[in-house]
Amino acid sequence: MPIMADSADDLLQATARSFYLTLRVLPSRVRAQIGLAYLLARTTDTIADTDLVPPEQRLKALHQLRDSILGDSHVPPAFAELARQQGSPAERRLLERAGDGLAALQRCPAGDRKLIQDVLVIITSGQELDLQRFAGRPDQAAATGPSAVIALATMAELDDYTYRVAGCVGEFWTKLCRAHLFPKVALDEARFVADGIRFGKGLQLVNILRDLPADWANGRCYLPLEALTPAGLTPGNLLRPENEAAFLRLFRAHLDQAESHLAAGWRYTNTLPFRQFRVRLACVWPLLLGVKTIEKMRRTGLAGLQQRVKVSRGEVYRLLCASTLASPVPLLWRMLWHKLDAKAVASDCNLA
Repeated sequence: MPIMADSADDLLQATARSFYLTLRVLPSRVRAQIGLAYLLARTTDTIADTDLVPPEQRLKALHQLRDSILGDSHVPPAFAELARQQGSPAERRLLERAGDGLAALQRCPAGDRKLIQDVLVIITSGQELDLQRFAGRPDQAAATGPSAVIALATMAELDDYTYRVAGCVGEFWTKLCRAHLFPKVALDEARFVADGIRFGKGLQLVNILRDLPADWANGRCYLPLEALTPAGLTPGNLLRPENEAAFLRLFRAHLDQAESHLAAGWRYTNTLPFRQFRVRLACVWPLLLGVKTIEKMRRTGLAGLQQRVKVSRGEVYRLLCASTLASPVPLLWRMLWHKLDAKAVASDCNLA
């Protein structure tokens, strides 16, 4: 019995956007499980982000879905009210068909089902923490002034958040691919998993930094007070034009952190057995896109960042083509990541 019905592919294509290409290139032995995990995670994310619904109602819906994912509840969750609040037809369908994803989860082999359950529990814990942290805040900070903006307290909180909503995905991806594709290949298991986690954190940190102005407008600041205060900034004044120089110094320091995580992601990608070219491509596409986004944000001032930095479709296609053509040739492949020290990369990568 298939894990997912063929019709789920349409839903993935509508909701996954750029990730859909990554999903399609994956080997068939892991594609369905990762696609299912993605759809369920997008469902929880849609619930958490439905701002027209009070936070306490969203928390209740997340708890119901988590219980169903774990098999603790045999009553399918009903999200009709949440679905009605969706402006996107794809997200509305996602909520309406949540029961299909839960049924597909139950058809998974026990080992795969446990991995999917584990990662979704961690993801929902991050979403619940986010709702609780910002509960009761106005939807638009401008409605009551910059003082309404709430920031995280510490760098540890930021690191924890990036793990809960994305680093754990790198861990899940690693364990699933290891089990199905190369279980007997000798490698440094601990570092491989750790790099997978950092890979996920890096991608999430890129998203956080790119979305910082939009989050600020909604009363949220993921740059922690621990970093803002020494820079002479507050959650409410960090985007004022007169603070641009101090803000950009702090912002670019966080870009450095994101790039450091993605460097671990590059090492992760090259720890994969070289014959696993499909998995390597699935990893390198978001990695290179993340690096390109960081490069654009480094060159952008405050006004440009408020327009949300994007990598053009043409640039995306060029990255896809270059990496695909380079994948069979180790030397060309190494050249894709020009920011890492070449000697360090060569010693860390398994390109035999």
